Amino acid sequence: MSKIFYKLGKMAGPSVRKAKWVWQTATDSQAKAAKAEYEVGRDMAYDVRQRLHLDPDPQTAQILNEIGSQIASCVANKHRSFKFESFKGPVPQAFCLPGGFIFVSRSLIQFCRWAKDEVAFVLGHEMAHVIQGHVMERMISNSAIAAASRVAPARDLLTTCLSKVGIKFLESAYSQEQELEADKAGVRLVSAAGYDPQGSIRLLSRLAKSVDKSKLGNYFSSHPRCTARMDNITRLLQR
Repeated sequence: MSKIFYKLGKMAGPSVRKAKWVWQTATDSQAKAAKAEYEVGRDMAYDVRQRLHLDPDPQTAQILNEIGSQIASCVANKHRSFKFESFKGPVPQAFCLPGGFIFVSRSLIQFCRWAKDEVAFVLGHEMAHVIQGHVMERMISNSAIAAASRVAPARDLLTTCLSKVGIKFLESAYSQEQELEADKAGVRLVSAAGYDPQGSIRLLSRLAKSVDKSKLGNYFSSHPRCTARMDNITRLLQR
């Protein structure tokens, strides 16, 4: 993760390179790097909340917090923290921000049929993207973000970028390799937290049989084929 922020600092120009959070992640301890990343994600999350219709239903908050907290307790880097929030909308989707801010649509929880093992896989997958640094890699590789970073003040850098690329960017695909990596890391987290890793297979199997995938949005359509994902997870579980 430190290298990712260092690249962002180099790309962004002198004013941003001097930003404290950039250099902390390049040179300081895990604790300070995690804190700096959290601060970036916190500012972005504030902007995201203004763009989404957050779900006030306590049932969704309860299931996300219960499962998410259990999985987070199994993350090796104890300097990391995670926050889980639900939003309303007809399309099943989820995305993550730097620092461990995870947003999940109520529709996706419903697609999981409120099954904890399946919701755990969704959360574990998104948490893995954060832990492995995929979310920052995707952001700094986006041309709109690269352009914005050259003119934005350091504190507002990523929220300015978000205003240019929009929520759709956060829902878009990682590389196929990163998605498969997140599946494997997510399954490991789910297993460590005491949830059934076969929940991932059940969710993906049901998705593969879905008649109208056009209603499932970018979260599913932009990922690798379900068969590839299931094969990837099955090989891991067999080991």
